[in-house]
Amino acid sequence: MLSLACTPVNTLLGFRPALRLRRPLGLYAFLYAALHFLTFTVLDYGLDPVLLREAIFAKRYALVGFAAFLLLAPLAITSTKGWMRRLGKRWRRLHALVYPAALLVIIHYVWLVKSDIRVPLLYGGIVVLLLLARLPWVKKRVAQLGRRRPIPHDSTPSV
Repeated sequence: MLSLACTPVNTLLGFRPALRLRRPLGLYAFLYAALHFLTFTVLDYGLDPVLLREAIFAKRYALVGFAAFLLLAPLAITSTKGWMRRLGKRWRRLHALVYPAALLVIIHYVWLVKSDIRVPLLYGGIVVLLLLARLPWVKKRVAQLGRRRPIPHDSTPSV
């Protein structure tokens, strides 16, 4: 969510340093997903392929979580400037996979929680808003609102 928030923060608030945080935040998200997957496969299922196949295909939350992980893996691998150069325009298209991955992560979380799904739904609402903020007409409107916002000036003299 933090990585997805960087572009809207720049668009709305004009805070350009947020754009430099996208890659490290995205890589941190992948690291978290990789550790989560490792915990699931090694600690929970002891790397037993039969049990893992059963768990992934029998538990729908595991299937969508695995799908999200598979979408994030090529993004982490190709996150360097070298890969950006090699892939050219295809890099941007590839990295648009983060949007369906984010939605799959929310579905994973909602299906994983057994009783009170308010927190996963709250996160889901935030992700949907962050994704909507990328639509061209929404982005344009948000940028207009950001420009209209008066910048407060401190009237006290500096010492």
